[in-house]
Amino acid sequence: MRKSAKQAKGPTEPKTTRVSVSFPSELYETLENLARDKKVSVAWVVRDAAEKYIGDQWPLLSQQEQ
Repeated sequence: MRKSAKQAKGPTEPKTTRVSVSFPSELYETLENLARDKKVSVAWVVRDAAEKYIGDQWPLLSQQEQ
């Protein structure tokens, strides 16, 4: 059986997961503006927002990861 490219990477595979997310147009424009102002990518803004959301919702989980 043939392995997919993701499976073939082995132990050097990064500990991240790629996802696809759809945003309403106005929200995406806001994310783009924030990213441009901060000189970062939209992906960085989304990851930062997700981390802050999780920290606010589950503070104990956030503390364990540090």
